[in-house]
Amino acid sequence: MEHSVRVLSTLALKGAVARLAAAYQAASDIRIDADFAPTLALLERLREGEVADVVILTRAGLDEMTGEGRVARESAVDLARSYVGVAVKAGAAHPDIASEAALRAALLDARAVAYSRLGASGILFAQLIARLGIAEAINARAVIIPMGFTAEKLVTGEADLAIQQISELKQVDGIEVVGPIPLDLQTPAVFSAGRMTASQRAAAADHLLRYLSSPEVAPVLRETGLEP
Repeated sequence: MEHSVRVLSTLALKGAVARLAAAYQAASDIRIDADFAPTLALLERLREGEVADVVILTRAGLDEMTGEGRVARESAVDLARSYVGVAVKAGAAHPDIASEAALRAALLDARAVAYSRLGASGILFAQLIARLGIAEAINARAVIIPMGFTAEKLVTGEADLAIQQISELKQVDGIEVVGPIPLDLQTPAVFSAGRMTASQRAAAADHLLRYLSSPEVAPVLRETGLEP
């Protein structure tokens, strides 16, 4: 079997893939060569011709890639789901975000809120603050990053609250996750994987997909803020 698999993955799975890579290589002699970016950025790269063996995207993104013939439809598997959460700098007070009204007040009280422009969480948050009628007030002092981890802006002191998938918030040291945005205000993001039709390592790619979708990896998914 081939000795490496090229993976393009959404940032939400970075913590899980990084933790699983060493154990997977030890057990299978297959190295995971992974690159991470938001799903929208990955879709652009794939449409520009970049090739990998396995891609991990939102379910909607993977469906687009299968529809365009870039990912083998029969290989697609759902791996995990994730909720958008709120984080603060370690040691800071945790605001009440348990209800729509409480979340609205917490966002308005914050000196600055950090969120991502490209990620699924950023799209959801932009829609949410518009729905709450506070988009203008929040965006007037928001720290909107093109991609990456919003919680880094807590550590630098540029923001009081960071919004992102909980699994992405947990990638940053020196912060604390307050909890998810109220579940009635969001739909969990489903992250799925598949083998690219252009892959030259089909057997190794399929082996990795079976592993990532197996019960064996469920504890690591949970520890990194995801639900199998």
